[in-house]
Amino acid sequence: MSKNKKIYIAGHNGMVGSAIWRTLIAKGYTNLIGVSSKDLDLKNQQDVTNFIAKEQPQVIIDAAAKVGGILANNNFPYQFLMENMQIQNNLLDSAHKLGVEKFLFLGSSCIYPKMAPQPLKEEYLLTDSLEPTNEWYALAKITGVKTCQAIRNQFGKDYVSLMPTNLYGTHDNFDLNSSHVLPAMMRKFHEAKENNNAPVTLWGSGTPMREFLFVDDMAAAVVFALENKLPDYLYNVGTGEDLTIHDLATTIQKIVGHQGEIIWDASKPDGTPRKLMDISKMHDLGWKHQVNLEDGIAKTYAWFLENIESFKELKYS
Repeated sequence: MSKNKKIYIAGHNGMVGSAIWRTLIAKGYTNLIGVSSKDLDLKNQQDVTNFIAKEQPQVIIDAAAKVGGILANNNFPYQFLMENMQIQNNLLDSAHKLGVEKFLFLGSSCIYPKMAPQPLKEEYLLTDSLEPTNEWYALAKITGVKTCQAIRNQFGKDYVSLMPTNLYGTHDNFDLNSSHVLPAMMRKFHEAKENNNAPVTLWGSGTPMREFLFVDDMAAAVVFALENKLPDYLYNVGTGEDLTIHDLATTIQKIVGHQGEIIWDASKPDGTPRKLMDISKMHDLGWKHQVNLEDGIAKTYAWFLENIESFKELKYS
């Protein structure tokens, strides 16, 4: 891959997109394009087509999505289904019609059935029903995966889907109304520590198992896919290791320095019991994650503290 190829990163200001941008710059790529959602509405088909026709990128990395945790998915099913489909359909259709040679589509492990065997293999896609608490987002992402596959099969283009496990890291979303489990826990423990180590209430039983990947490792996987022509259309990206939500909570609690009680609210949903990724396909090609969970959480918390003034809703005693 030439370092001066024109690469458009959709969602370059988000956690994943910004990590990809930083990684590409560090590797010497010089022709990156990014535009904010304020200046380009990816949900508007004509605007997307006009933008790609004007800029003529040779590669598109789709890291743009409407994302959120269980609460947000439950409250806004229509938006999670429709907006994600609009974003990816507009990008994929315009890329295909306007001759973009390579497209990397980023999805989520939630595309796999709720009760699929563990660890999750790529071939388990569409073999059973989804987890109800995030099925709307999952359905949208599945259509993106299948669209890439259709373009690849019918037209022979290098369009690939990467399905990351649960991502976390710097530039994450710490809004408790829409954040994922790890940043939500980090913020709760931090606020409780500042409030005389008050008790922290967390959703569910703490028994589900989850896998977490530091966002810089995801960015490295994207660059790996960029620089190599992968032989298949769908690849899982993760660590191949998981832990209980309870153990995640105690790990974050220790790193944050909170010394109060943890209360588990079992009336709240747990979600899928386990979502461990089978990452053997990526490992066989030569990619492997580098950052362990404790180091990644420590890096994320350090960034959180450095940027604490930007979290406007965050209140301190």
